[in-house]
Amino acid sequence: MGNINLMNRQLASGTTEILLPEDILAVETSFRGLKFGIATDSHYAIKPSSNNQYFSHGLDKMKDLIEQMNVESIDFVIHLGDLKDQELSRNGHKTLAFLQDIEAVFATFEGPRYHCVGNHDVDSIRKEQFLHAIYNTGIENHKSYYAFDQGGVHFVVLDSNFDASGKDHFYVQGGDWQHSFVSKKQLEWLEADLQSTFFPVILFCHHPLFDFVINDKKYHIDNHAEVRQILEGSGRVLAVFQGHVHESSHRKIGSIHYVTINSMLEGPGIQNNRYALVEVGPEKILIHHIGPADQL
Repeated sequence: MGNINLMNRQLASGTTEILLPEDILAVETSFRGLKFGIATDSHYAIKPSSNNQYFSHGLDKMKDLIEQMNVESIDFVIHLGDLKDQELSRNGHKTLAFLQDIEAVFATFEGPRYHCVGNHDVDSIRKEQFLHAIYNTGIENHKSYYAFDQGGVHFVVLDSNFDASGKDHFYVQGGDWQHSFVSKKQLEWLEADLQSTFFPVILFCHHPLFDFVINDKKYHIDNHAEVRQILEGSGRVLAVFQGHVHESSHRKIGSIHYVTINSMLEGPGIQNNRYALVEVGPEKILIHHIGPADQL
């Protein structure tokens, strides 16, 4: 597996190691190993900072992330959602401008790039506006959930921003952010997609796929058990990467590892930036969490 260089940054790196089952990767002759960058919850907006959340620092933090990713020899970079936020009046035109500005920086990555849709990405702009303002390499711009192959691994990106009926969230017109769902149509697509691949699978989603409650507020996908049943049933899913909760964590449920990536938002300046570099090898996955040592 490759080295993590980060020549331009003196940040602590905490590493999570995931040992992989031999029956998945060992038989996959096309697997060559790969490395990708992952970030989440940048929440860029021009509005006052509060509770150690520095919204307007998002552009500088994104520039820092992409500079580091361009130094590394990585296969792709992905953002797990809440790319932008909104200003206090919830003006859609201003919110769209925030998105366009930070996406322009994300687009300076010299390789394939991808996004998850986060709940703050559909606060005062519609999901279709978000999707047409960002770019996912090789993916039609109307698709909010999709899959791609890289280096002998099948990657799946889910969209958990639906209500119970399968309608897109659009919070300026109502809706409860504590109730998010993977739609029935998407579940059917997911099951068929996992059955169609012979590659090992890594999945990305904004919201946690297990119970996550803080101060009586729900941060998880309501129908997470149904999603996990499909993932377990495929027998091919190695790991799930998620954001939304602004912390780093790792747990194993059944045969699948669930890794939460910390937010880019908290703390002033690039010295408080947080993201991860992930190395997938034939025997293990290494997740290098980059950020302040006391907040990884």
